[in-house]
Amino acid sequence: MAVLWKPSWLEALDTEKFFVGCSAHESAKKNEKNICCLDCCTSICPHCVPAHRSHRLVQVRRYVYHDVVRLEDLEKLIDCSNVQSYTINSSKVVFIKKRPQNRQFKGSGNICTSCDRSLQEPYIHCSLGCKVDYLLRRRKDLSPYLRACESLQLSPDFFVPHEVHEEEEEEEEEEEGINETTNSTIVEADEALASSDSDNASIPLIARKKRSALCVCARSASRMAEEDVAANMISRRKGIPQRSPLC
Repeated sequence: MAVLWKPSWLEALDTEKFFVGCSAHESAKKNEKNICCLDCCTSICPHCVPAHRSHRLVQVRRYVYHDVVRLEDLEKLIDCSNVQSYTINSSKVVFIKKRPQNRQFKGSGNICTSCDRSLQEPYIHCSLGCKVDYLLRRRKDLSPYLRACESLQLSPDFFVPHEVHEEEEEEEEEEEGINETTNSTIVEADEALASSDSDNASIPLIARKKRSALCVCARSASRMAEEDVAANMISRRKGIPQRSPLC
């Protein structure tokens, strides 16, 4: 039987919005929808993955402000031959939607079958959407190009954030507080050391880091030594005036 319309998962890839905030995890960090659940036909964020762990999942990426999917993942679902691919982060990707040009291409070479975009040889489709539209328009059948895929998981390098419980949050806050206290103690000790030296040298000093405080102290000590040497030289040169003995 000919498939005259797009499968539901393919329609979801084309119509769902990605890289927008997830309404179910508004207060969570990294809640952008950059995953498509092919079984639920919806876009989800990394925090939604545990609820869809047994479903077929595809990560959607961004390339030149457009949605792309790894060619390796798409080829498990549909024939992607003659679709131009691009390499990002050592992985080949394919654009999902059409990318029509404002000006029609007038030069020689390959052009896209649906949006007249200039392509490299031997490609004739600039995106998966362009190929699907071409097949539906010309051959009116997608069944020879669809592939059976019962399982499709995210790539191993994809980060799925774990749920943070209240106890873990309190421990993290305590650790942050300890770090802040340690840092502030170091800064205050340096400032005290710098202020004591500044009183002796009679010049204002502001030290925020240990290294800068030591440098300032060294300069103050050397300046004091130079002033002492100069004073001794002057006192020796002038000496105490004495009258000549009376005859």
